[in-house]
Amino acid sequence: MSVSISLVLLLLCCVSRIKALTVESCPSATGSSLQTTVEATVTLTCKTDESIDPSNQELQWFRNGVRVNLAEENRMYRSSLCVQPVTKEDNGVVFTCQLKGDASVNNSIEFDVQYPPELNDTEEVFVGETNGVVLSCDVRANPPVSLVWKKDGEVLDLATGSYKTINNGITAELSIPKAKRDVHQGTYVCEVTSPAYGITSRTFTVTVGDKVIAFPLGPTIAGVVVVVCTVALALLSRVDKIIKCCKRN
Repeated sequence: MSVSISLVLLLLCCVSRIKALTVESCPSATGSSLQTTVEATVTLTCKTDESIDPSNQELQWFRNGVRVNLAEENRMYRSSLCVQPVTKEDNGVVFTCQLKGDASVNNSIEFDVQYPPELNDTEEVFVGETNGVVLSCDVRANPPVSLVWKKDGEVLDLATGSYKTINNGITAELSIPKAKRDVHQGTYVCEVTSPAYGITSRTFTVTVGDKVIAFPLGPTIAGVVVVVCTVALALLSRVDKIIKCCKRN
């Protein structure tokens, strides 16, 4: 019986603490999650209630654990925070309001920022035969997208043509280590499908030119420096003889 009473008291304590501090948002959140979009404006308002000691009502805001600077008049009883504009970097960020004198009394809200991938453009790519090339797409989006690579209108068979792919959810890359004109020249498309924004893509027109022999610039410069230094040292070592010769003449 005593155990049950203790549990009831503990639950009442928890409910009291939750009610002691509330966070409201505009637009409204669903529970502790707020869905918004890039470039939007979000206002968060934190309030205390009568259950909190009047002498301990100073409020603090934190963004992912980092304290937000507030004007002095925006700290007591009621505190507002404006996020304008919302950016991609705000996705998943947790804003927490708490009592300065008791960090255990707090309330949080997490941002769910919706945004599409930034594609829908065309890029011309020139590569010398046997040289390497990388085609890159920014596929960062929320909700996440699915990706497929196409070549000349057909889904690309990655098992042929010595292709390599990387997709970390932010950048997707298609690599061609050694380009061959009869195999790799053509139109490539990085096509992404979003449940919220539909299909978008980036197009690459790849032209494979003649083999380009890289000029060994570094070794050439080093060789020229060595030759110049050698000539300079030779002249310095014979400067006396040259002066005497000039005087005789």
